Amino acid sequence: MTTITEKAISNFRDGLNCAQAVLTAYSADMNFDNNLALSIACGFGGGMGRLQKTCGAATGSFMVMGVYNCRKYTDNKERKEMTYAMVQEFSRRFKEAHGTLNCHKLLNCDMKTEEGKQYIKDHNLHEVICERCIADSVKFIGEIMH
Repeated sequence: MTTITEKAISNFRDGLNCAQAVLTAYSADMNFDNNLALSIACGFGGGMGRLQKTCGAATGSFMVMGVYNCRKYTDNKERKEMTYAMVQEFSRRFKEAHGTLNCHKLLNCDMKTEEGKQYIKDHNLHEVICERCIADSVKFIGEIMH
């Protein structure tokens, strides 16, 4: 595992949501405010506010790519186009690896219910699914941005 991957997984194990874990893992290397990143990504865990839509590891990755491109390009049109292209490539790779970007389909339960929370615990899904999505996200970011 890379240092950023280890940091992201450690962040997740320390209680950050998956989007926060990915985004903040890059704050030191990309020199952006970690506290602001925590605030921005706060609502994106659990597939965006536990709605179980787009996986938080993916949305956190999209944020990383946005920061990267906003530092690299001065023109907003270039920033957007490059970021959109990276998001599309990331999504292709993530779907290839996991079959979907949808948190509900990844976890196969409703995490808003007590039964769903218990299912996640009983099947160790935070480690088995979420940490793998986080690690793969960091890997894909590295491949796409470099």
